[in-house]
Amino acid sequence: MDLRQKMFEIRGYTPIPFIVLMLVYARPTTFSLVVGFCLALAGEAIRFWGVAVAGTETRTTGPVGGTHLFTDGPFAYVRNPLYVGNMMMYVGVGIMSNALMPYLVMLAYGFFVVQYTIIVTKEEEYLERAFGEEYERYVQNVPRFMPRLTPYVGQHSFHREPDVSRGLQSERRTLQAFAALTIANVVLFFLRQG
Repeated sequence: MDLRQKMFEIRGYTPIPFIVLMLVYARPTTFSLVVGFCLALAGEAIRFWGVAVAGTETRTTGPVGGTHLFTDGPFAYVRNPLYVGNMMMYVGVGIMSNALMPYLVMLAYGFFVVQYTIIVTKEEEYLERAFGEEYERYVQNVPRFMPRLTPYVGQHSFHREPDVSRGLQSERRTLQAFAALTIANVVLFFLRQG
């Protein structure tokens, strides 16, 4: 069994334990709600931009793969914008909840850095096999997780402009979860005030 493939397949479920702990130990404040929401919203904006380009290919739960090498939109700045956006969202929601601060946020961030690094090695193997030299040039010019300041403008065999409807189709569940967690934190804030 390939641990990297298994981590890829279950990546949508691994936040659940952190969410449960966050809700159980939530102690939101006005400051934590505002700061956390802004960070989480920035992460969702990056994710949405990415899925507006890549679409539902990002929702694969079977074998690692893809039909295109995406190098437009946020992929021109960082090779894994959805994972970067996820980490920002998880940390932002953790800050919103103010649960077990700073330990839960640090634990979650560390876990997701390790998880995504493991997953990305599997994805990179596939992309190197599938797209060869074009992918190698992309890797040499675009960082894995830390965005570059200017967009990559190298040779691209495939172009796709962002499309809001494509983004909404792919991102519906994530937007619903983000809204639900935000509302839960706001409700917990008001319950603790009363």
